[in-house]
Order: sequence, then structure tokens, then C-alpha cells
Amino acid sequence: MNEHYTPGVLASLATRLTDRDRHLLRLVWTHKVLTCHQIAHIAFNNPITARHRLVKLHRIGVLDRFRPKPPTGSAPWHYVLGEPGAAVLATEDGIDLSNLGYRRDRALSIAYSQRLAHTVGTNEVFARLYGAARRTRGCRLETWWTEARCAVQWGRHVRPDAYGRWTENGSTLDFFLEYDTGTETFDRVLAKLSGYATLTAATGITTPLLFLTSSARRERSLHTRLQLRAALMHLPCATAVAGADGPEGAIWLPHDRRDGRLRLAQLANHWPQATADTEDRR
Repeated sequence: MNEHYTPGVLASLATRLTDRDRHLLRLVWTHKVLTCHQIAHIAFNNPITARHRLVKLHRIGVLDRFRPKPPTGSAPWHYVLGEPGAAVLATEDGIDLSNLGYRRDRALSIAYSQRLAHTVGTNEVFARLYGAARRTRGCRLETWWTEARCAVQWGRHVRPDAYGRWTENGSTLDFFLEYDTGTETFDRVLAKLSGYATLTAATGITTPLLFLTSSARRERSLHTRLQLRAALMHLPCATAVAGADGPEGAIWLPHDRRDGRLRLAQLANHWPQATADTEDRR
């Protein structure tokens, strides 16, 4: 609770935090967990600078961290909000820590969650788009709703992993994201289409559905299955493989094409009917 932190303690802590630090604390809290690489994409021009700053933020407790043990190799540090950081956010919001909904054990429980890889993978898309927008003139990540916010908004019909709005050189695309780790059967993945089709019918708004897959083989199989199913439902879909190329790049293959991948913003021109103001979707 905030009462664990006297005004003097919070004031001393606040003087050690920059505006960028506070912004990062808010993002980490919103997205549950961000890796050091993702944070570097989001807010730093130099990964070494990012690493040094994150070490300092961890030392003063505003960020907690853990490092998963993958089957091979090593994983980067994964950062979650620390209790002093939560106290800072609660104070900024004018509420008690209990009202913020923070508990350290819950924040760290993501380290043992079976959904850790899925959450980190989805957040990688956000981090890469955010970073591209920060570095590239004419690009903006205008909207990014997390899975939790999407569930509140559209949970009766669909539960996408994220909803985004991306603009590049005057072309704007609204999209739903399904981050596919390969753990679900194709039947289960394709069954989600009916919910998106129902949402489209209920709102009168056509929103492209993007599947980011774990491997080229997985993508080929999924794209083949989508070609007929998406066409029958009049639901624009595209597939891509998560990799070195950023999600803003020419990695997306629409369901109605067999080759010729498009940039994220180009999908807006490929499906001109899929346009509407973000406000219309709320």
C-alpha cells in the first residue's frame, strides 16, 4: 500500500526517475512483462544505454526481473513492475496501491505462467511497432489495446491478442492480432473466424485479422486453410512469420494472394473496405 511509502520516500524516489522511466513503468504494468530488448526498442537508441538504465531501475526496486530457462541457449531479462514502481504509479493516479490492483506475487507469477511465451511474443509486436514509429518519420502506432482491454470491449464475440492502428505515410490500418505460437490445432485457430465474422456483422465494421505464426511451415498450412474459409466469411485475413523483419515490414500475405507480401500499412489499400475511425470501434 502507499502508506508503506512515506511522502519523503516517494519524493526521494521520484527525483531519481525521469519522464522516460515513468513512461516505462506504466508500459510494463500495462503489458505485464517486457524483455530488456523490447524496452530498448520502445525507448532507447542504444541497447547498452537501455541495459545500464534497466539495471539502475531494478536496483532501486521500481522494476523486478527474472530470466526464464529455455531448452537451449539463454533468455533475456524479463521485467515486471516492482512494488516501489507501483507505488509511484498509484501516487501519480491519486489512488492507493490496493486500488491499482498491484501485488508483487501476482506481478511475478507471469514467470511461471504457461502463457509467458505468448504474452512476450504479442508484446514483441507492440515493441517493434512502437520502436519503428519512434525512429521512422511518417509512422505512428496510434492505438494498441492489450488482450485484457480487448476482452472488455469485444469479449462477447472475440478475444484478440491485441487491437492496433498503424499509420505509415498517410495509409492507416486498423487490425486485430492473433499471435499463434503453434500450440493450438488449426481447427481451433480457424474456429475463431466465426466470432470475428459475427463482430463484423454486429458493428458493420470490417477489421482485418492478422495471424503472426511461429514458423514458415505453420504459416503455409494456415494460409492454405484461410484462403477458402476467410473468403466465404468475407473476412480479410493475412499471415506472417515472426522473425527478424519487423511487423511493419513486407511480411504479410493476404488470404486472397499466393505471393507478393505487403507492408502492414499496404494492407489498408489492399482492403479499402476495411476503414473506419477508431472511435467507431468502441
